[in-house]
Amino acid sequence: MRVLLVEDEERLAQTVRDGLAEQGHRVEVMATGPDGLWAARNRAYDVIVLDIMLPGLSGYRILQALRAAEIWTPVLMLTAKDGEYDEADAFDLGADDYLTKPFSFVVLLARLRALLRRGAPARPAVLTVGELALDPSVRKATCRAGPLPLTPREFGLLEFLMRNAGRALSKTEILDSVWDPHYEGDVNIVEVYVGYLRRKTGLPAGEPGSIETMRGVGYLMLSAASPDGSAVPRGTQTSVTDAIGSPQAP
Repeated sequence: MRVLLVEDEERLAQTVRDGLAEQGHRVEVMATGPDGLWAARNRAYDVIVLDIMLPGLSGYRILQALRAAEIWTPVLMLTAKDGEYDEADAFDLGADDYLTKPFSFVVLLARLRALLRRGAPARPAVLTVGELALDPSVRKATCRAGPLPLTPREFGLLEFLMRNAGRALSKTEILDSVWDPHYEGDVNIVEVYVGYLRRKTGLPAGEPGSIETMRGVGYLMLSAASPDGSAVPRGTQTSVTDAIGSPQAP
């Protein structure tokens, strides 16, 4: 489970992050409202834990902006307040659950698991990009109707690229989202795994689902073809894809 925690109380944020990490979940922490909104808009999460009282922008405003943008990631609201009107406001704005501080970590974890089971209504159960299909629930991927034998890391990378198809992603962003949060190795490990995926999918450059190198930026998975027949969204420029198995640094 990939969690975005937007919380400005440093000790609480650290406790929740450490606890979730011990359970095998990936957690990204943002301490201000604007940073939390940016992350929720630009990165893929399974669930968002959102404090109401935040510097710069309240949790209510963040939630309102996300739902207005049709971002349906499940949101659990946190607040130090204890009142039925605060809870009603959160649900009216589109929150999926609500927890009042102080709270039990066991209860928080159970609530997050429940939200994950319910899922986000706008998120497809099976991701598809061109002839690529990936089912996160059973951890299976296919290309051209054939199964893809992927390692856990390759599967995670492919899922992240497919969820963000049509958007350029930096190596750092990919590392933060797919690798362990405490990974301190060479950022160029991303190139290696992109090469693995290119070989295993066998998709030619320019076809939806192929992974293009964006020089000076990172990588982009081409989304479905645009009306003019091109797989690249109009207005997006990409470089020629590196030879399969020999990805170049952006």
